[in-house]
Amino acid sequence: MATPIARRRDPSAEPGEPVRARIALVASSAYPSPGGVEQHVRHVARELTSRGHAVEVWTVARDGVPSRDVVDDVPVLRLPAPLPARAVRSLSGFVRSAPRAWNAWADAVKAFRPSLLHVQCFGPNGVYALALSRRFRIPLAVSSHGETFMDEDDVFGQSALLRAALRSSFGRAAFVTGCSEYTLADLRARFGLHGGDVVFNGVDALDAPDARDPELDPIAPVGAAGAAPTVLAIGRMVRVKGFDLLLEGFRAASLPQGARLVLGGDGPERRALEASVDRLGLADRVEFLGRLDPDGVARAMAGATLLVVPSRVEAFGIVVLEGWRAGLPVVATDHGGPAEFVSHLRDGYLVDPEDPVALGRALEELLGDPALATRLGDAGAERVTAFTWAATVDAYERLYRERAALPGMSAPR
Repeated sequence: MATPIARRRDPSAEPGEPVRARIALVASSAYPSPGGVEQHVRHVARELTSRGHAVEVWTVARDGVPSRDVVDDVPVLRLPAPLPARAVRSLSGFVRSAPRAWNAWADAVKAFRPSLLHVQCFGPNGVYALALSRRFRIPLAVSSHGETFMDEDDVFGQSALLRAALRSSFGRAAFVTGCSEYTLADLRARFGLHGGDVVFNGVDALDAPDARDPELDPIAPVGAAGAAPTVLAIGRMVRVKGFDLLLEGFRAASLPQGARLVLGGDGPERRALEASVDRLGLADRVEFLGRLDPDGVARAMAGATLLVVPSRVEAFGIVVLEGWRAGLPVVATDHGGPAEFVSHLRDGYLVDPEDPVALGRALEELLGDPALATRLGDAGAERVTAFTWAATVDAYERLYRERAALPGMSAPR
């Protein structure tokens, strides 16, 4: 069983305590798997529970085996979600596995009796949620996190079933949200969405220690000496995250003596990135930290001079908020969501990561002008206070009340 961050009351388990609503967060993936969607679902579930809602997280069992655990006192059900494919072997496997999978999802509905199925990041989970909504006449909501354009395997380009189910869910959903206007624009242009509401992500100061805490022992690059400038990037090492673009920009920049690049995270592109480091002649200037837990992220940021988010496209970019929380100046991609909440040269530095000269220039300016770097870091630390999970859930509760008309949601809290 996962270790909870904090103890939370389960309102459904206390006699005499009214439950405001019963919400199933039907997620493509869930904690402890890493990623922005996983963070979003974990914190939204915790915040909703603290407000008196009964909440369960239903997510996809990657191994096809149903299981149940508890995170932050919120039940997490991992349910099989097979989908048909064209290959004969896959079709025959689906025919065998589908009835058992459907029964697992239906049993979850009967046991929990949700008043809303809230899909978080549409995938096979969304297909099953749509079917459950139709079968049991449960209101449906859909929150997109950029899955239609951020997926490395382009699952929506490959699967006609997913495309059709997503379009159908828009026709049935009480509301649809995106983590950015950029995300909603893609749903409108390619999948027939009309309308939609932006609900931003948040960041929680309880997730990790303050990177500016003098008692925090930072992660220092191996071989780094003294106060050598450190450029940091953290994320899953996949092509869309643009770590290869950052290597090119770092090489193109004229940086102070001893400046180093530190990359935190892991993923399928890591070996290729390590090979690129050697090819570009950067082996003595680049450090790979591997996958980091929240404490590790804070420690890495405590040892950094600035943070870079070089994604080819980014639906939102929670790591920007983590950098702001740490008081770091942040260089962020101007492709996608970050441009909607980062103000260039006010609280961050927006750049086209596919232009190595421009990316290198951004590094030069911030490492060469400590006053500018400090001003952006301070502004980001002030700006991040607006991005709380409480604010995210405030937005969801308003939609639950106004669009889904959930029981117990007749008046704002």
